[in-house]
Amino acid sequence: MSGTSLDGVDAVLARLEGHGPDLTIEQEGFVHRPYPDALRTLLRRNSTAQQSSVSDITRLDVRLAGVYADAVDRVLADAGRSAGALDLVGSHGQTVHHLPEPADCAGEAVRATLQLGCPSTLANRLGVPVVGDFRPADMALGGEGAPLVPYFDYVTSTAPDEARGLLNLGGIANLTVLPADGRPADVQAFDTGPANMVIDALADRLFDVPFDPDGQHAAAGTADHDLLADLLRGDYFHREPPKSTGRETFGADYVDRLLGAAQSRDLTPEDVMATATLLTAASVYQAYARYVRPEQSIDVLIVSGGGLHNETLMTMLRNAFSPIPVRSAAAYGLDADAKEALCFAVLAHETVNGTPTNLPSVTGASASTLLGSISVPAS
Repeated sequence: MSGTSLDGVDAVLARLEGHGPDLTIEQEGFVHRPYPDALRTLLRRNSTAQQSSVSDITRLDVRLAGVYADAVDRVLADAGRSAGALDLVGSHGQTVHHLPEPADCAGEAVRATLQLGCPSTLANRLGVPVVGDFRPADMALGGEGAPLVPYFDYVTSTAPDEARGLLNLGGIANLTVLPADGRPADVQAFDTGPANMVIDALADRLFDVPFDPDGQHAAAGTADHDLLADLLRGDYFHREPPKSTGRETFGADYVDRLLGAAQSRDLTPEDVMATATLLTAASVYQAYARYVRPEQSIDVLIVSGGGLHNETLMTMLRNAFSPIPVRSAAAYGLDADAKEALCFAVLAHETVNGTPTNLPSVTGASASTLLGSISVPAS
């Protein structure tokens, strides 16, 4: 898995058996491989319509497959496993553009998404089948193509007597709500807005660091609640689910506008970081209060993803959701950093076993479907 934060690649090694609620998962290894600076810069440039190049995108598709192959080799080595032990790889790919809203393309309305990291190249580098391109099948049925993690949440975290909210804080924040003893059709899930994407971009511009370590810059500032209120009036926050988002909405242009508004208020860099961090916490709670709580309150919020390590953000979330407890996924036996990579291992496993994994109640698709294309290497 490589997410919208563009920090690098997560690779997990796992043994899977069964399917659906009977699925058993044994995690054997996990590694994170940061992107080299030059690759991260090229990916960021090609994630914006104004700067992208068809030549760059074509080459990046193959370049990333090599990066993913190296990550697979590393996680195998760290776990003491040979390449021959590997049966299957699931690869989400690096999203460079996600356009879930229908728009005209040569006279026909089209939904589209683009993830780089050519599955066929990866399959032939590794010598095992690869499942990739998970999102288009759902979009072909009128869905958003996202989020896809809710299937994983459903089969791993549904409790018989506790309604759970599962929040992943990657580049984008996404929330899954699992009613106690619920069915797949009962699951609610959607992207709430930015998580690390805006915070990291501001840390880079204001402090020349890739992220805000432990939220220390935000902790040193004071959030501007007037600016926060203006930001929360943004169109995305008021769209009804199903909905998904990414760098197209909360990328460089959004950060430019936020910085312009902050400068007009004479905010310090620390105040800007505090405001952006509170934006993540406030938009998560606002989404829960507006779109979930009227019909299904939760008993606990379980957090995973890189944002879990931002203590200022976690404190803001605890304040927002109090008295609902906010806990790490680790408290429930899940590796909070490996969760998304493990999800795509699960989705790949289910695909080759013929189990649909999109949730139409989440994505808005007209039907359940198998997700992903299967690339088979030369024999």
